[in-house]
Amino acid sequence: MPLSLRARALLALGAAAVVPPLVILGVRRAGLDAGIALAVAVIVMLPLIGWLAAFWLAPLLRLTRALEGAVLSYRDGDFSLNLAPDGPRELIELTQLHAELGLALREQRQHLAQRELLLDTVVQNTPVALVLTAPSERIAIANLAARQLLGDGRSLTGLDFPTVIAHLPEALREALAGDADRLFAVTLPDGSEETFHHSTRTFRLQGQPHRLRLLRRMTRELSRAEVATWKRVIRVLSHELNNSLAPISSLAHSGAELARRGNTERLLQVLASIGERAAHLHVFLSGYAAFAKLPAPRRAAVDWSAFIARLATLGEFRVEGAPPDQPGWFDAAQIEQALLNLIKNAHESGSDPDEILLRLASQGDELRIEVLDRGPGMSEAVLAQALLPFYSTKRSEPGSQGGTGLGLALAREIAEAHDGHIALANRDGGGLRVTIRLPGRAVLSNGDAKTSN
Repeated sequence: MPLSLRARALLALGAAAVVPPLVILGVRRAGLDAGIALAVAVIVMLPLIGWLAAFWLAPLLRLTRALEGAVLSYRDGDFSLNLAPDGPRELIELTQLHAELGLALREQRQHLAQRELLLDTVVQNTPVALVLTAPSERIAIANLAARQLLGDGRSLTGLDFPTVIAHLPEALREALAGDADRLFAVTLPDGSEETFHHSTRTFRLQGQPHRLRLLRRMTRELSRAEVATWKRVIRVLSHELNNSLAPISSLAHSGAELARRGNTERLLQVLASIGERAAHLHVFLSGYAAFAKLPAPRRAAVDWSAFIARLATLGEFRVEGAPPDQPGWFDAAQIEQALLNLIKNAHESGSDPDEILLRLASQGDELRIEVLDRGPGMSEAVLAQALLPFYSTKRSEPGSQGGTGLGLALAREIAEAHDGHIALANRDGGGLRVTIRLPGRAVLSNGDAKTSN
């Protein structure tokens, strides 16, 4: 059984304490003086102490050399080195722990290698073109889709990214060189036209800033969305036309029978009903035409007093707070139409007319217009789809555009045509807040400054 480090130390100390007195005693009995006895004891003890020190330190020295080799192997990524269990019990336990550590590191490395292989397989086979560039704009990773799109299938790793994209079509080159997400169409060298979505993000990898660029082909998705939209339009149009044409056909038949009988009094009522249904159908189709043929906004300075007064003649609401000091800068007719739709929706929500508010505020170079009501608000599912064309939770009413799903969609179209956006949110205490944000007169839009007149 191997001795422990403590036993070895006690053995060395015991020998150092017992042997010198015995040597001195033996020399003195031999008749020599004390000086000679001490010299003999020292001569005898030096080799003994050296041997005991070597005996005590040998396992530690062997373990130290083994651990040094293991650390160097770990530094090189080799976790296969195991230490032989040798020496005192304490060192045997240490080598066993080292073996367990090596096994755990090997398993973790194997798991990481499997994950890396899985990730590389996913990255390489995804249809999204992926390019990762280092700070020097050298390409660090380019998957198969990126190689096919940007390099005719050849490897791009290590190449200069600006050089790689220099020969690409202009729209594709500008998107990849920019730092913004965008949707664009491009004609590829084979003559096909593709729509791409480009997104880019920066992050730190191994302490260095890297940029990840993703190019996703959107042509098929957009085509499916377009087909789905057309199907929805056809369903809505078919439903509304049937709802109007069927009564008109029935009323026309009844009118013909009344005319044959000479009952002119009821005939006038039938003709009036036909006129109402035709007027409703005209309003319905006019709403679709207005959405489909929205002209580009013609921005001009807008006096708030006259604008609010004209809007008040079309819908009932209260103005909360004072309007901005500076005139507005937008297409008054289009923004009036958008706000009229929002105010109309607020009334149809069941809100008390006194609770329908219009707020106008200017924040820096941005104009904020809010329409608030105290109706039931919207569920999360409805909020997510309320701005989509043809989405509606209301039924159509004669003589109105309600139920077509175009009121909010038209307001969104108008806001975005003004380089702004629209947002919906439920209010605390019930009700809905619709916010339109429009850029001010001096804000850059599409790369051009809107200059003052």
